[in-house]
Amino acid sequence: MGKRIVQRRKGTGTNSYRALSFKFTERIEFPKYDPKNSDHAMKGEVVEILDTRAHHAPLARIAFENGEKAVIPAPFRIKIGDNVESGGKASLNIGNNLALKNIPDGTFLSSIETYPGSGPKLCRSSGSFARLLSKTPDGIIIELPSKKQKTLNIECRAVIGIVSGSGRTEKPFVKAGVRHFARKVRGNVYPRVSGVAMNALNHPFGSGRGRHAGKPKTPPRNAPAGRNVGAIRARRTGRRK
Repeated sequence: MGKRIVQRRKGTGTNSYRALSFKFTERIEFPKYDPKNSDHAMKGEVVEILDTRAHHAPLARIAFENGEKAVIPAPFRIKIGDNVESGGKASLNIGNNLALKNIPDGTFLSSIETYPGSGPKLCRSSGSFARLLSKTPDGIIIELPSKKQKTLNIECRAVIGIVSGSGRTEKPFVKAGVRHFARKVRGNVYPRVSGVAMNALNHPFGSGRGRHAGKPKTPPRNAPAGRNVGAIRARRTGRRK
């Protein structure tokens, strides 16, 4: 009898594929959304730069004058002791948090909300940023790192600047053990083995003469869970005429 394939084990959520989220110490969040704050700027100070296992980018903990706290991906060149502002009247300095309607065209942004009060959702990973393209009657158009353009509400907030850690992917892992623990902390395994490289009992595409699936990669619609791999429920197969 064959073993359960990796895709099925990962979907079930066994111990090997479960992220240790109870060890994730910090959560990225802005100060509470209040439309009344659009008329002034709330001052704060960067009190700590954090390195957490759940995020690739360093995080900046900010304490505001009214007692509120926020945690954001640290923009490039920000440091402990820097003063930042949040609100409609905030200046355009790096690390400040303000609504898109108050930001000029061409500005580099990070930690962008998808709707007012949602908290930072876009451009949070190390080295990522978006660019504000233009303002239209329908909303604010930004260009994401993928070059895709997205229209957002004018009240959505964002942080000025580029997220720190842009050179993270340039450093090699060197040893397999380092890569193993880097993936394990997020609930993944290393190395990733393709189905055609496995034995027949481990995967439907395994064994055979060389790296050859030996069967169509589009499973039947009523296939059991262990067979449901490949181009699942493909709309069409074969060459286009």
